[in-house]
Amino acid sequence: MTLNIRGLNVSIDSIPILRDVAMEVPKGAMIGLIGRNGAGKTTLMRSIMGLLPIESGAIRIHDQDMSKVAGYKRAGLGVSYLPEDRRLIPQLTVEENILMPAWANGIKDAPQRLAWIYELMPEVAEFRDRRALQLSGGQQKLVALARALMPGRRLLLLDEPFEGVAPVLSRRLTEVIASLGNEGLSVVLSESDDVHSADLVDRSYRIERGVVEAA
Repeated sequence: MTLNIRGLNVSIDSIPILRDVAMEVPKGAMIGLIGRNGAGKTTLMRSIMGLLPIESGAIRIHDQDMSKVAGYKRAGLGVSYLPEDRRLIPQLTVEENILMPAWANGIKDAPQRLAWIYELMPEVAEFRDRRALQLSGGQQKLVALARALMPGRRLLLLDEPFEGVAPVLSRRLTEVIASLGNEGLSVVLSESDDVHSADLVDRSYRIERGVVEAA
């Protein structure tokens, strides 16, 4: 099992956000996380990444207890996160943004990994020398996905990857994400509805007011 969550409770500023969450992501599976804005999707992903403290419960990745692993070390375990707002560094080039996780985590095969990413998304290779601020919102999503793939060898968390993206680029993102299953990656894909993910995922969970249930 790539990801196993049991009894997870998370509060922000003493306000309960996640309530007794249980969730499983098998190896190589693509799992949908469906919920309206404010339902707790981002909080759950940030908790898995170690960016938020948990009150109680357990998060295990490849049977390793994450309570003993600092957030900054999770990329080194092959866990990666595409935030909804992309968070690219605008003054850096596309390639520099993609390589940031490699520099931060000492990824030794970064050149080979970068070549694989460009093969997967040749359009990103075409604008590799452009600064991130020169890209459209959809292009920035592609770059953010490419950056997440640099360390994301085992588990990839995609937070609203289609939000604010033009239809033509949404279709392209769908194609790229669909191909990740062939690479053996486990993926959690969040959306406010399942318009884009219905044909991609193996199964879905729904989240409402911090409570997660199998769809």
